[in-house]
Amino acid sequence: MSMSSSISSRSAAQRGAPVVRGSAPSVRVASVAASPRVREPQRELRRSTTAAAEAPSAPSPSPTAPAVGRVRVLDDADLMQLGKSGLTVPVMGVGAWAWGDRSGYWGYGSQYGKEESRSAYDAIHKAFGDDAFIDTAEVYGFGRSEEYLGEFIRTTGTQPLVATKFAPLPWRLNADCVPEAARASLQRLGLPKMSLYMQHWPGFLVNAFSNEAYLDGLIKVHEQSLADAIGVSNFNESRVREGAKRLELAGVPMASNQIQYSLLYRKPEVTGVLEACKEFGVTPVAYSPMCQGLLTGKYTVAGEKPYGPRANLFTDSRIREVEPLLSCMRAISKEREKTLPQIAINWCICKGTLPIPGAKTEKQVNEAAGALGWRLTDGEVAELDRVSGKVPTSLGAPFEQW
Repeated sequence: MSMSSSISSRSAAQRGAPVVRGSAPSVRVASVAASPRVREPQRELRRSTTAAAEAPSAPSPSPTAPAVGRVRVLDDADLMQLGKSGLTVPVMGVGAWAWGDRSGYWGYGSQYGKEESRSAYDAIHKAFGDDAFIDTAEVYGFGRSEEYLGEFIRTTGTQPLVATKFAPLPWRLNADCVPEAARASLQRLGLPKMSLYMQHWPGFLVNAFSNEAYLDGLIKVHEQSLADAIGVSNFNESRVREGAKRLELAGVPMASNQIQYSLLYRKPEVTGVLEACKEFGVTPVAYSPMCQGLLTGKYTVAGEKPYGPRANLFTDSRIREVEPLLSCMRAISKEREKTLPQIAINWCICKGTLPIPGAKTEKQVNEAAGALGWRLTDGEVAELDRVSGKVPTSLGAPFEQW
């Protein structure tokens, strides 16, 4: 499907660096960079992604709204450069991992569907305008997350920045698999180009030796104008260094590395990941900034707890361990008149990362957006660092070891 492009550039004087815009409505794709713990059969995803890559452009299932012109909402202080890509993005994005998810991981059952996702999308546009940075992936909901997002963009005429990711699945072993997957994602999104395209996690086991090919595939995605910028996800220190060097030789910067990072998971500070990102000018994008809800203060020993596979993160003993940190956050929250989720997200921003909290409802979007427009003081950040440093670290994704 073709869409007219009209993404305007911000002046270099405003940002202090050149700004690159892809052909509009180039959604500046970037998610909750959620880990690919999708328990749906790989066979189904293989069929769906292959079919999408090979099929001709299908007619739009929903009426297409005319482009409404770019809507600017955010102040300059809440915008940043994405690595060395030249793309201007907000200091916080929104993750669409849960959109269309039926795996049972989030425990939504039939209570959450497309209507709720649409309400969340409308709230995102209201809060961020066309500077909205929405993160998704081909494996989220078997592609339904991308399809939902594409439909919402098409029927509203809005132009967010869209980021999505390809999965290094066992049958994907060469560089050509990457642009093929990118085209399939673009078809589901209904876009001619995306803002950011990423490798979701490092290849391992049967495709452990394909990681250089995947980087070469990302280069092809950029050369074929399928994405304005390319990045990676769940890369450890050595992979960031080696990958950034390989991409630089081709003249394509590694724009971002999407990693788990929060007050309860600060390992990237000590494993060298953040240091490597800083050295090579790579923006660290922080997924699970609220540790999948543990930092919201919503769940207590005597009260409500999530159900489904995620419930394993919310044992009584773990909730008790986290309480000193929550108490510290509550004190700052009261002083600042902000919520605990807003404190958790703002801390990530202050640490130099771009958090992408997941949001499945209008209420969650509005609360997350309240993390913009202000910053914690150096003293508040230091106190949160001190207290969180005494709390046992949450379990991280296994990818950092690959």
